[in-house]
Parts: sequence; C-alpha cells; structure tokens
Amino acid sequence: ADEDVLNSHLGKMGSILWSFANGYDDSPVKLENTHAPIKSVGNSTTTPKDLVCDEDVKIVLYILAESVAARLRENGFRCRVVEISVRDNELFSFTRQKKIDHATNITGEIAAYAYQIFKENYNWSKPIRSVGVRGADLVTDNYWEQIDLFSSVEKREKQMKMDSAVDEIRRRFGFYSIQRGLMYRDRILSAVNAKEEHTVHPHGYFSG
Repeated sequence: ADEDVLNSHLGKMGSILWSFANGYDDSPVKLENTHAPIKSVGNSTTTPKDLVCDEDVKIVLYILAESVAARLRENGFRCRVVEISVRDNELFSFTRQKKIDHATNITGEIAAYAYQIFKENYNWSKPIRSVGVRGADLVTDNYWEQIDLFSSVEKREKQMKMDSAVDEIRRRFGFYSIQRGLMYRDRILSAVNAKEEHTVHPHGYFSG
C-alpha cells in the first residue's frame, strides 16, 4: 500500500506500519548479550564489633554476599566482577576485585570469591572495622556465555534453585526465617539484615 494512503486512514501510525512493512526501522538494535543498565550492586557494613579472625570476616562476607546476590536476582542481573572493600580499626582502607570465570548471581559463588580475595590480600596487621562486597560488570540474565567442559552446570543449577527457594521463604516469612549454619557461630555479627540496607552503587563508588 502507498504510504500516503495509509497516512490518510491511520495518521502517523500509517507511516510506522509502512516503514516496518518495507523493512525500514531506524530504532536502536537491542543486542541479546546486553550489559545491565546499572554499573554495580554493592553493600557494606560497619560491624557491631571489630573483626579479629578469618571466621569473623567470613560471616560478614556471607551476609553481604547474600544481600548483593539477592538484589541481582531480583533485578535480573549477574555480575562478572566481584569486589571487596576493607577498612581496619585505624581507618586504613583498600579495595580489591577479581574477574570471575562465569557471570553469577549465586550467593555461594559471590561469597566464596569475596572470601578468596580477602584471604589473598589481608595479613591481619590490624582488626577490621568495616567490610563491603560489590558485584560489578553486570549483565542481564539473558547474557549468553560459553561454559567450559570442567564447570558443573548441574551443580550451579541446584545452587540457583536453592537461592530462589530461600528468596521466596524470606519474602513470605521474613529475612530471619531461614539462615545459613555459619551465621549461628556468632549471633552478634550475623544479626544484621544486610538486604534491608542494600544499595545500588553508581560506577566508581568503591574507588578513591
């Protein structure tokens, strides 16, 4: 049909339909492997008491990782970089990050990477006052990536299902309705509901 004829009957929509019918579309192409519209999701906390050993830090990192991973899942994102921030009781601070093999929003994976980064970069010269965890270089859930032969797809799928079940239980019955066994080792450190204080950080929040 002629574009003018369509316009006379349908107005502006006539031109749009004519353009589509003839293969003309100047709207932006949306790539399937797209990055998320925000740069990172992170959370940090000043602990109720100084952290003095690896076990203390592990508890807090898992709490923070739970909040970061849950928010990633809620928004349909995964991260390709895990970053931690650490501040000791004399206010010296540093950040370290790691590019991970597969984009993730799995709580256990984010926590494990965060703890690995910490172990590789802290020598306990001072007690720790504040810790942060951030997931960066975000991609959407439809991001495609090649899985290597040595990665356990089945194991990751089970972890994702477990995380989804925990999310639903907490949504219905509250954050403290289900807890990791690790949290019972120190009820003071694990008393914080980090997800309620969760923040989405702009790019560069942890730097400087």
